This record gives sequence, C-alpha cells and structure tokens, in this order.
Amino acid sequence: MYHSWLDRWDERRARRGEEGKERTALVLDAERAFADAEKITTLEEFCVLADRAVSDPSFFEEPRRSDQGFQRQDGWLKFPSDMSTDVEENNVVWAKITESGSFDQAVVIFHHWNASGRNRQIANFFSKRGITVVEIAMPYHFERRRPGAVYADYMLSPNLGRTIQSVRQAVWDGRKLIRWLKSEGYREISVLGTSLGSWVAGLIAAHDANVSKASLFLTAGSLADMVWTGRATRSIRESLEPEMKLTDLRRAWGPLNLENYVQKLARPDLALHVVLAKRDKVVLPELSQRFVQRLEDAGARPNVLELNCGHYSLAIPPYILWAGLSLKQFLSSTEQSARRA
Repeated sequence: MYHSWLDRWDERRARRGEEGKERTALVLDAERAFADAEKITTLEEFCVLADRAVSDPSFFEEPRRSDQGFQRQDGWLKFPSDMSTDVEENNVVWAKITESGSFDQAVVIFHHWNASGRNRQIANFFSKRGITVVEIAMPYHFERRRPGAVYADYMLSPNLGRTIQSVRQAVWDGRKLIRWLKSEGYREISVLGTSLGSWVAGLIAAHDANVSKASLFLTAGSLADMVWTGRATRSIRESLEPEMKLTDLRRAWGPLNLENYVQKLARPDLALHVVLAKRDKVVLPELSQRFVQRLEDAGARPNVLELNCGHYSLAIPPYILWAGLSLKQFLSSTEQSARRA
C-alpha cells in the first residue's frame, strides 16, 4: 500500500514537471557541439562527428585555461564560463559556497534538471562536519536562466547539438571551479551529482584527476536511453521519434554516455558512490544496473545503495535520510581510497 502511494506521488510530481512544456522539432545544430561543423546537414554526418568526439581525449578539455575573473562576496562565487553561448546570462557561472572552516575537503554539487533551488540543508549539514560545500549553477539554471524561460529546456532538449554543448559547458565550468578550489588550498575535492547532474559529475570525475571521490545519485550510463525511456523526458522523445531511432540517439549523444568512460572512472585513485531508486521511472533501474555492471567489469568497486523508492520520492523521508547517511559515510571514509591505492 505504502509503495503504491509512493508511485502515485512520483507520477503526480512528473505531471507537474510537464505543465507548460511544448513539443519542439529535432534540430541538429552540429556547430554548437563540434568544431568546424557548419556544413553538417544530416543526422549521419552528425553521428560521425559524435563518434570522433567519443575517442577524442581532449573533447572535455577546455581549449584555454583561463582562471581569471573569479569574484567572491558574501558566500557567493561568480566567474566567466569559458564557453560562450547566445544567452548572456548563461555565460556567467554562479556558485554558493558554505564554508566549513577547514581546507581538508570540498564537495561540488551538481543539481538535477530544472531544479528550482539549492539545497541549504545538505550544505549546512556537511559544512558543520568539516566539508565545504559548493553548489554550482549548471547551464540555463538559477542565475543563468534564459530570460522568460520557465524550464531549463536549453540544457536538455531535442536540439542535439545544444544539449552536447550545454553538458560540455557544465563540465568545463565544473573543472574550472575545481581548479580554483585547489588553488585556494583545498586538499581533497569530491563531486556529487543528482539525475542529470550525475552525468556532469561523472564526466568531470572521469576526466579530472583532481577529483578523488564521486557520488552519483539517480544515475545511469547512456543519457540517450534515459531520455528515450524516462518519464520526465517524454516530450523530448516525442519530438525526436518521428526523425530518428534510439540507436541514432545513442550515437549522436555518445560523447555524453558515461559507459564510454568506465575505464577512466575505474582509475585507482577515484572512489565511487552510487545511490539508485528501485522504483525509478525517470532513470530506469535496468539502465542504472547496466552502468554499475560496466563499472565493475572495468575494475571499479562502486559503493552502491539501492532504495525502494522512486526518482522524486528519494527526496522524502526516510529515503533521503538513508541516502544522506550513506553519502556522509562515503565522504568521510578513507578506507576505500586506501584499498584502491
């Protein structure tokens, strides 16, 4: 009975997320995702460039490492993004810093898609336990929102190129922030991502040796599969399906597929923590389990917590309390890092 109520609660939450969303057409916009792609006019040509990006170790490396322009005031940090977009507000990155009084550890939090606010409870909880918390705004969210937009539909949408650009920008922004934290003297950097934010956190952890711990909530490997099968992205699938198949989307968004980077995520000096929801209709459990299996096949030993709730109901007690306790133990533990050293 209780779990049936949970399922209905998650469904009502998903419906609220659909209100006001309009179906839009498939757009390639290859030039947003890839250099020298102005002449790309077909999906196959787009996919060829995506295939190349997957095998390009520099795809998530910023072309210029400019660490200038950081401004800090009253617990806020802002700095220019190294990727320029056609939305001026999106080109400035904002982050809320909750200090712990210690430089031992900092955790950078990447929120979920269409998040409405930062999580002060999490920030206060961990800052009181010696971990500085930095809550970054991902592209087109919070202070970076597109004027007049109700949703952050520019970050994840049927526009294939802009979706890649947005996730890539989030990775660049996160890596720039992490470099700044290291320059400030923080010794250990962790990343925490939820849902879409877990893809960003995972990509950063895979490509940035400064990250020693990565906690991924409500995650999977293939962003394409998540969008195609997930409850929250039904409108995107409806826009894409007349023009392409899931196999096409897997190729087109191959650079965003964490399964393509499991060898990097399995590096010996990276500890992994994964929290999954068994009743998840947004990130289907079979997608999450496949990703965990790929990690294990690559030699990683992720600390996995599975809870019998849905995607949205993870945020309510007792599930959020269990997830929080598991995260606290993971961030505080040195045992796993020592085992893998």
